[in-house]
Amino acid sequence: MNTSLNSPIPNLPKLNLPKVVIVGAGFAGLKLARNLKNSPFQVILVDKNNYHQFQPLFYQVATAGLEPSAISFPLRKIFHNTQNVSFRMAEVLRVDQNAKRLFTDIGYVDFDYLVLAMGADTNYFGSKNIEYFSSPMKTVSEALYIRNKIISNYERAISLEKESDRKALMNVVIVGGGPTGVELAGAMAELRNNVFPKDYPELSFKNMKVTLVEAGPKLLAAMSNDAQEHANAYLKQLGVEVFLQTRVLDYDGKTVILEGKEAINTETLLWAAGIKPNRIEGFSENQYAANGRMIVDEFNQLIGGHDIFVLGDQCLIHSEKLPKGHPQVAQVAIQQAKNLSRNLIRIEAGKDIFPFEYKDLGSMATVGRKLAVVDLPFMRFQGLFAWMTWLFVHLMAILGVKNKLFIFFDWAWNYLSFDPSLRLLIKPKYVRASERKELIEEKAGG
Repeated sequence: MNTSLNSPIPNLPKLNLPKVVIVGAGFAGLKLARNLKNSPFQVILVDKNNYHQFQPLFYQVATAGLEPSAISFPLRKIFHNTQNVSFRMAEVLRVDQNAKRLFTDIGYVDFDYLVLAMGADTNYFGSKNIEYFSSPMKTVSEALYIRNKIISNYERAISLEKESDRKALMNVVIVGGGPTGVELAGAMAELRNNVFPKDYPELSFKNMKVTLVEAGPKLLAAMSNDAQEHANAYLKQLGVEVFLQTRVLDYDGKTVILEGKEAINTETLLWAAGIKPNRIEGFSENQYAANGRMIVDEFNQLIGGHDIFVLGDQCLIHSEKLPKGHPQVAQVAIQQAKNLSRNLIRIEAGKDIFPFEYKDLGSMATVGRKLAVVDLPFMRFQGLFAWMTWLFVHLMAILGVKNKLFIFFDWAWNYLSFDPSLRLLIKPKYVRASERKELIEEKAGG
């Protein structure tokens, strides 16, 4: 039994200020913590990782376009010289709503205000086989795993004599026609068309299929018809097979079974088909919607939860305009965090608070080099200018000057050379402690 659960988290500063505990350092949680810097609150930010991950660029890590460190930023660095904000790396376990206490694997912390911003995880829609054999992409480590898996497959394929044996290693199937799936499919097709033939001249990449499978009738369902049609055309231009209104029925690690289509042999099934909100214990079922999101009012306060707020992918605000809630995108999370930071200060001052109103700033997706689609509130455009707009917006959104420079130089090099240089297969070697001791003693003796 972990006795630390019954003890408070050690070494937290003792400030005579209302305590705001934020769970999750994604777009919403980090924005809220930054907005409350030097405010009349003690802010405690809790996350299972000690870094912020820029999720929109995971696919570029997975396809060897960027280093993992370029899209990750250490949380402690963000709050240097900030007296009222503390960070703790911990796994959150449960909440006692009545006692206003949050339990983690390193102890508990009492709160005046609790903010849940834990985001969402991959949704496999109940398929255990797909969950076990496919590769999701919701963290930097998962993106890096995909990169290693793809490169490892080609290193194995080049050593096989029979072409039929190589196909399953070379084919890639991506499930999910949202921005992540579209961007990942485009990036994989460009690797196949321009990069892998130079690395593996002995292999015939005409036999490599890149297939994008979407259960709905269109790609990029949340975007305009123009964006959907251009994205589909761009993918086909790159040589991606696009299957619409097609469900994945099963996957055994070797063969993808599709509804109404011929099965595809592949050892690489990349799953980007859906998300489900993360959950922790301590809440009743009537505080959740049918889709697993937590029901909040127009101020992002949890229904039936006193001084508990929920932001981003995890929450659902019912309205006539948006009966299914706001889209689960970064802009919603960031805007909710901005509104809540202002409201918390007003609550402490005894003032009226403001309901959340989402301002749609537009959406965009890149399909490949000089191929992108952009929907803004006042205009829509595609192609080269859309691609440049996508690059600029994402570069400005990255935290840290060093990370911006790294990404800018990586993108510039990839554009000029069409040859991303991060195709390294780095596999950790596990050495038991006893073996390590023997190696050290042997080296010392020699």
